[in-house]
Amino acid sequence: MNRRLLLLTLTQGLFLVNNVTFIAINGLVGLELAPFGWMATLPVMGYVVGGALSAPLVARTQTRWGRKGSFQIGLLVALGSALLAALAAWTRQFWLLVLATVIAGYYNANGQLYRFAAAELARPDWREKAMSLVLAGGLLGGVVGPNLAAWTRALLPVPFLGAYLALAAVALLGLAVLNLIDFAPAPSKDAAAAPAAAMRPLREIMRQPVFAVAMLGAALGYGVMNLLMAATPLAMQVCGFDFKDTALVLEWHVIGMYAPGFVTGHLIKRLGVLPVMGAGVVLNLLCVGIALSGVEFDQFLAALLLLGVGWNFLFTGSTALALRGYRPEERDRAQAAINFCVFATMTVTAFASGALVTTSGWTWLNLGSLLPLALVGAALAWLGWRQRENSLGSGRR
Repeated sequence: MNRRLLLLTLTQGLFLVNNVTFIAINGLVGLELAPFGWMATLPVMGYVVGGALSAPLVARTQTRWGRKGSFQIGLLVALGSALLAALAAWTRQFWLLVLATVIAGYYNANGQLYRFAAAELARPDWREKAMSLVLAGGLLGGVVGPNLAAWTRALLPVPFLGAYLALAAVALLGLAVLNLIDFAPAPSKDAAAAPAAAMRPLREIMRQPVFAVAMLGAALGYGVMNLLMAATPLAMQVCGFDFKDTALVLEWHVIGMYAPGFVTGHLIKRLGVLPVMGAGVVLNLLCVGIALSGVEFDQFLAALLLLGVGWNFLFTGSTALALRGYRPEERDRAQAAINFCVFATMTVTAFASGALVTTSGWTWLNLGSLLPLALVGAALAWLGWRQRENSLGSGRR
């Protein structure tokens, strides 16, 4: 890896510190401040709603100011939203906390583009590996995020106030690291106008089987992961586990999400993207099976670890597949469409996780995840069949 990819990997890690800490604490703070229990995960949902609403805006800022300028704006938003969330916790204002997480969604939408930026910093034959390795930087978030939440939970008189203030410091550190990375300069208005005229309509890009399956795999893979992960702190609290136990489960979950990044790119190059995505579906199904078998600590730990690895295979594979579906000049538009679908799905699952786990329980939450997993599996089988038929047809000709 070159210096820029290493720095981008660190930036990805700091982004995941923010992401994982928010997931770990927002549901619990929400449960304490919300007027009704079923509203507990609204702050978690706010994070992804903000991401969905910000996706088109982030695409425009990427086009206008380039990768670096847009990423810097995202980190400044992360700083401000963390301070606003701290104020909400201090003053015990639930809706202010929801607002803070909606604003933080802009940073979330920016951070989701780090993986695409990694592909642009590498040689064409190294794109999958570069993207996968930068995603592996999320290991930093997996280790630091849950522990940061646990260490700072009681640091100040108000629970988790210290965690939100620590996230403000993490955003400042992210800005310092990002400033050391040299991205390609933002195109001038005249230079951007010519390729823009040749771009295909977004609906034409999205109708391509490769792009459609990539979008479905990214959205539903992330949605299932978010459905189960967001509910885990609440489910474990209901089962009587200490927050330190929850933090350990989330730590291993995020390790499962990003540790495979050191090999996923290699597996995609060696085995193909569809088999790797199919393995992700199988691992998700194993996660559900273990979660349905009981609610002991080991079962939470094993299920969430498998959930993380399954997500890595599905999401990394979907990203690699999507790269085949758009031209360089269509980059911002196509990536914004993928991220919008991801965040829209996560919005639904973030709300559903809180509502289901507090009303129907952990079992029905897991059973509900089987349908989207079946849809992804069917889509992968269809695309594999279609590609095989096209290959045989080309051979006959």
